[in-house]
Amino acid sequence: MSTEGSGRTRKYRVLRVFLRAGTGTLRWALRQDLAPSAFALLETTGRRSGRPRHTPVGNGIDGDVFWLVAAHGHQADFVRNIARQPRVRVKVGRTWRAGTAVCLPEDDTRARSRALPSRWDAAFGRALATAPLTIRIDLDPARS
Repeated sequence: MSTEGSGRTRKYRVLRVFLRAGTGTLRWALRQDLAPSAFALLETTGRRSGRPRHTPVGNGIDGDVFWLVAAHGHQADFVRNIARQPRVRVKVGRTWRAGTAVCLPEDDTRARSRALPSRWDAAFGRALATAPLTIRIDLDPARS
């Protein structure tokens, strides 16, 4: 697969164009608490701007850990933001939880995506993935 100056694959660039509109709609629905429970909203800090950036992801909550598989690995902007600033927030349902994200390049992404609660999102991600990468977010203890 060819790459250009940015190091992003052609498949990633093409998919990004097609998914951008749907992602914006899903992001809006998650902000308004209207999205299906299969999805969550990941908030990272922009690596250049320092501003909050919101990315819809599959709901990978498992107690005090949130799992996700970034289908495009280090090509994805939110993964690059995490590499710069690992403190993130995740909105599951109506609740925001803060935590620290860790990239796990040695993790078996296929097995991990099959273990995630959102089966449809995981299958879709596996089909479109160019360089999958597992990310574990260790959530801060929930406040009572």
